Amino acid sequence: MSTIHLKNIRLFANHGCLTEEEKIGSDYIVNLRVKANLVQAAETDLLCDTVDYVLLNKIVKEQMAIRSKLLEHVGKRIIDAIFQEVPLVTKVKVTVAKVNPPIGGDVAEVSVTMKSQR
Repeated sequence: MSTIHLKNIRLFANHGCLTEEEKIGSDYIVNLRVKANLVQAAETDLLCDTVDYVLLNKIVKEQMAIRSKLLEHVGKRIIDAIFQEVPLVTKVKVTVAKVNPPIGGDVAEVSVTMKSQR
């Protein structure tokens, strides 16, 4: 089993329970790891035999653009979309982090990490 990692995908989105978060939005960082059997891709050198990380990035961007109150909900949607669109993927780990969250303190980020497998 091999791993593909997309590190520190930077996005702007409007997630959160507060009305201000919906209107103003925040910066987010998403980290994604997927596991898949990449033996055939290593032999053939063909994109069709691997997990296209451009598609993974597109899935993350699409799901982050859909407003949610909770980071958990966004994380689950990302996982579900990857399993639906990329049959080769067997495991997904995603971390969604809100940068400078409005929680009344000096906190760099809050994050939720979710894992799932077929």
